[in-house]
Amino acid sequence: MTDSPAWWRDPALGKRRELAVRGARLTVFEAGEGEPVVFVHGLLVNANLWRRIVPSLAADFRCVVLDLPFGSHATAMPAADLTPPGLAGLVAEAIEALGVGPVTLVGNDTGGAICQIVATTRPELLKRLVLTSSDAYDNFPPKAFGYLKVLASVPAAMLLLNALRLRPLRRFPLAYGLLSARRVPRSASDSYALPACVSGGVRADLRRLLRGLDKRHTLAAARQFAKFDRPVLIAWSQRDCFFPMSHAERLKNDFPDARLEWIPGARTFSPEDQPARLVSAIARFVDQTQASDAGER
Repeated sequence: MTDSPAWWRDPALGKRRELAVRGARLTVFEAGEGEPVVFVHGLLVNANLWRRIVPSLAADFRCVVLDLPFGSHATAMPAADLTPPGLAGLVAEAIEALGVGPVTLVGNDTGGAICQIVATTRPELLKRLVLTSSDAYDNFPPKAFGYLKVLASVPAAMLLLNALRLRPLRRFPLAYGLLSARRVPRSASDSYALPACVSGGVRADLRRLLRGLDKRHTLAAARQFAKFDRPVLIAWSQRDCFFPMSHAERLKNDFPDARLEWIPGARTFSPEDQPARLVSAIARFVDQTQASDAGER
């Protein structure tokens, strides 16, 4: 099973370990030492999303990448609460289990929505928040992917995901085609698309997760943004097809201590499209806010 393309993880992510959280085993990857930075990916991808980010940041920071049950995971979690609040609780428990908090929490896509819930329900675990292009406000899930919730309402319909076994179909707009400007390498693409095709347990997890996606969760988090007093970086992709630039501006205004940096040339998956720009933005943000903290002390 570990030799299958579906379960491949890039060695660049660092040392693999497992955490016991909420009655399940959660895989995480660690690299580097220093200020802790925890990465949260989105729907139908996994830890490999951050494979081009970790090597550069690990020179100065302790990078922890979570491999979450978002439909591209290796081990089914039938007992886990996969609602958005449940997933936020899973991330919070992982931070506590690692003993690295408070952390800089970095989220992308669906993972960004989960990070917003963590920030507004467990703020003591965070020193900073970084949101790349993500679900927010009434855009959860994006309308273009609403069909996934329809599929999830009919168990047999989830078998249509088997079409993703065909690599050319992954580039279709209603699959992965508009999420990145550059073509994702085969190894990473297979690890994103195949788990829900080959594992009934993973497919069942994905169905439960999809059925729980609802804008009421992101809207509830948004009502608490004003209370989150930690520094926030909005590192938003300028070519995003699903997450509007207006939401980036709104997030900047709604958090008390936020800054906005555009990632040019990137679509939703900025870690795939512009890793160097994203690494620079995160490192600069952490360094500047560290200096500010030191000045206040």
